[in-house]
Amino acid sequence: MKKLQLGSSGPQTSVIGLGCMGMSDLYGPADETECIATLHAAIDAGVTLLDTGDFYGMGANEMLIREALRTRNRDQVQLSVKFGAMRDPAGDWLGIDGRPEAVKNSLAYTLRRLGTDHIDIYRPARLDPAVPIEETVGAIADMVKAGYVRHIGLSEVGAGTLRRAQAVHPIAELQIEYSLISRGIEAEILPVCRELGIGITAYGVLSRGLISGHWGQDKAFSPGDFRGRSPRFSSDNLGHNLALLEALRAIAADKQATMAQIAIAWVMSRGKDIVPLVGARRRDRLAESLGALDVQLSAADLARIEAAVPADAIAGERYAPAVMAHMDSEQPHPA
Repeated sequence: MKKLQLGSSGPQTSVIGLGCMGMSDLYGPADETECIATLHAAIDAGVTLLDTGDFYGMGANEMLIREALRTRNRDQVQLSVKFGAMRDPAGDWLGIDGRPEAVKNSLAYTLRRLGTDHIDIYRPARLDPAVPIEETVGAIADMVKAGYVRHIGLSEVGAGTLRRAQAVHPIAELQIEYSLISRGIEAEILPVCRELGIGITAYGVLSRGLISGHWGQDKAFSPGDFRGRSPRFSSDNLGHNLALLEALRAIAADKQATMAQIAIAWVMSRGKDIVPLVGARRRDRLAESLGALDVQLSAADLARIEAAVPADAIAGERYAPAVMAHMDSEQPHPA
């Protein structure tokens, strides 16, 4: 497994990371035994970056990772954790809490659930509009000084917020959605990250399965699968989107690869400062995703891919309108 430097101030990580959310939440039921086996397979294959959030299954995902690490070396992985997203007992969303007191309280619980004495990358899940980013980052910086956190990250924030945060403490990386069909960061956010030396961990590289090659018009959503409320999977948009992606299937066939491998390899091609997070929760899906490491895309291949699936051709936003309205990364930022 190749490694790269995650931003100018971040750790060395594997060139592909594992996003663990779906093992515990939001994609419907998962087999815990298989999820642990998948975590083991990823670590054994050299994947070092494991991404979670304390609100994934209300702590269940962190405890799952702790169980998986009982038979693996904690120091061989980087644990990347999001905090601050508040939920009620029914799993509904209540907002974001980025207060300094909440930062330290959330970290205390995360350390206990993960069974570790430090978190490698700690980040607010979203910007709290009621708390200046300087205060949130300042509180994490206190935890860096105390040895509980190694690096500070952010998630789904815009260019102006990145600059303000960086002025308080070096930001190792930004976690944000980036895929062949979600390319909004290319206009402003990615250039500012590169100017400031901030790496990117890209989630949604398969657009929650839409561009994996495994989704079909008649595929049903299991209970608890949030894609049932996603605009790109709606009945109004899904047919258009799947038809558009047939061109990608043809390219994959020509490259003797799968659609998922082409989509992941495309994200990897965007720069050595970008680590795709694959959301596999089964070993066969993990093996397929890691196969992207063997896919070589020439300039001609990339041009063909981008001509087949133009940046703005997909139907539907990546989240529902109410969610998009509260995402800092989707708001205009002063130059």
